[in-house]
Formats: sequence, C-alpha cells, structure tokens
Amino acid sequence: MKITQVELYELEIPPIPPIARYFPKIYDITLCRVQTDEGLEGWGEFQGVKSAGQATADALVGQDPLALDPYAHPDAFTCALLDIAGQAYAIPLHRFFGAKVRDKVPVSYWSCHMEPRETAAEAEVGARLGFSNHKLKARSWDIVETVQLMKEATGADYTVGVDPNTEFALLPNAARLAAALEPCGTVSVFEDPMLKNNLEWYRILREKTHIPIALHLGAPAGVLAALKAECIDYVNLGGSALQVRQAAALAAAADVPCWVQMGGLCLGVLAAYSVHLQSTLENATLPCDELPFTRQADVLAGGLALENGHFRVPEGPGLGVEIDMEVVERYRVA
Repeated sequence: MKITQVELYELEIPPIPPIARYFPKIYDITLCRVQTDEGLEGWGEFQGVKSAGQATADALVGQDPLALDPYAHPDAFTCALLDIAGQAYAIPLHRFFGAKVRDKVPVSYWSCHMEPRETAAEAEVGARLGFSNHKLKARSWDIVETVQLMKEATGADYTVGVDPNTEFALLPNAARLAAALEPCGTVSVFEDPMLKNNLEWYRILREKTHIPIALHLGAPAGVLAALKAECIDYVNLGGSALQVRQAAALAAAADVPCWVQMGGLCLGVLAAYSVHLQSTLENATLPCDELPFTRQADVLAGGLALENGHFRVPEGPGLGVEIDMEVVERYRVA
C-alpha cells in the first residue's frame, strides 16, 4: 500500500449564535485527508492554518502507511495513519491505545463568558439537550451571580465546571470566591482559578474548600509536579494522544481522575479521535471538553453519536466516522 495524495482543508465554521456574539471566529482548523492506492483514506484535524501541515503532508506521499511509525508525526497525521491502519486491519482505532473500558464518554456543555442571564439561558439549553455538566469560562466579578442563576434555571443536578483561565489571579481572590460558591452546591470543579506559577497556592486553596481543584496540563512532567505538590483533585489533560495517555497513567497511579481536551472547540474528526483514546483510559471519568456542537456545522455525516451528554465510542474500523464533503467544501477557505 502507498500513500498517493495528502490533502489539507482549512475551514472556518462559525460558532453557534450565543458564542458568536462574543467570538465571531474562534481559531483556524485544518483537516488532513491521507489517500492510498488501495482506496483507503484516513482523516485527522489540527488547530492552525493549512500551511502549518504542508511539509508533513508532502513528505508522506509515496510511503507505505502501515510501515510508518504513526506517533513520529504531528498528531493530526498520527490520527489519519491510525485511521488507515484500523481500516486495513478491520479494527476500531481505540484498539491501538489499549483495552476499551467504556462504551460512552461523558462531555460537558460549554459557554464562553457571557452576561449572567445569558449563561443561565444557555444552561437551560444544555439541560434540555441532556447534558448534566456545564463548562463555563468564568470571571471574578459575576461568577457567583452566574452560578446562582444557572441553578435557578436548571436545578441542583446540573453542575458547573468553573474555568476562569487564571483570572482570579491570587489566592485570596480564589479562596473568597470558593467560599461564596460552595453553598450553591453545583460547582463540580475549580479549573485554573489562579496563576499557575505557584503550586503552593493551589495546595492551600485545596485545603480551604470542598470544591475539587484542577489544573489544565499537557506535558507529563507538569502532571508529576502537581501530584508531588498535592495540589490537585482532578486534572484536565491536553496535547497529543500519546502525551495524554502518558499523563493519564501518572494521574491514575495517584488515583486522580482526569478529563481530556485534545481539541476543545474542535470538529468531529478530532472529537472522535479523542473519544477513542478516552475509552481506554481508566481514570478519564470526568466530562471531557471536546465540543464540535459549539459550531454551526460539523464535518461528520455519521459515526460519532452524542446522546444525553455522552459521546458513544465509534465501533467501525479506524475512526469509524463518515465525512460530509459538502460541508467541508462549503466552509473551506484554503
């Protein structure tokens, strides 16, 4: 088998209207399509412009995809090569990561920072769609009001992941807000509430609140440092599939649950790749941040089902998804 062509599709798919009011465009996304002389094709996805992947795409042409080390390439191409291998061997992609431990992967609904009543309205949408957790970009000046309004709109069973992207900044601010939010009973996690250069602050905050504390980390070395500092209850893992798997193993050794954000506001290709990986991680029990539903269209025609706040793990060979080329071409910009 030989790779005959690698095509890159740079897309701009707008966010859904509530998010588009604040962010008309979030970031560039490029799909890669690796085609072979035996009719198999693999897909991958990365954040960035088409030119960022062109050198890798050109270098793959003429090579045998089954003879390559998929993990020696940028992760979007790793995904595409594993997609081809899964189809060639008639196995789902998750088999390349290990034994599957779950058939469904939980996922959060998501909002950017909005006015409190707008966020509460979005929480009602998320609850109607069957989600039970809402990841929220938070700000110190209105997070308490926002969470209170969300609880009024949805009830106590709809929980909120508070992610200020370090905007709370300092320990006194984070501790004060944690104390104000704790009585609401709906905050499921504080993620990156403070500046991340002082893990001792996180350890102290963890002692001051019953709200679980989490850091968004990538490299396994960062996870190891946080575990040694005893400053996290949970961890949000990003990066390549191989990096996430290594970091998750470290967290599992310390009995720390994790969730995964390989793509965030991604499309269905990267979401499916992440779901395959998560289905093999024992401690990936928390709702993930793979959010193709935050855009007005997705490139998948089938294969990745979203039901009641869970992605069902595709069982077809490779990624197990179908690409809607009409959508790809409609939103293609390069």
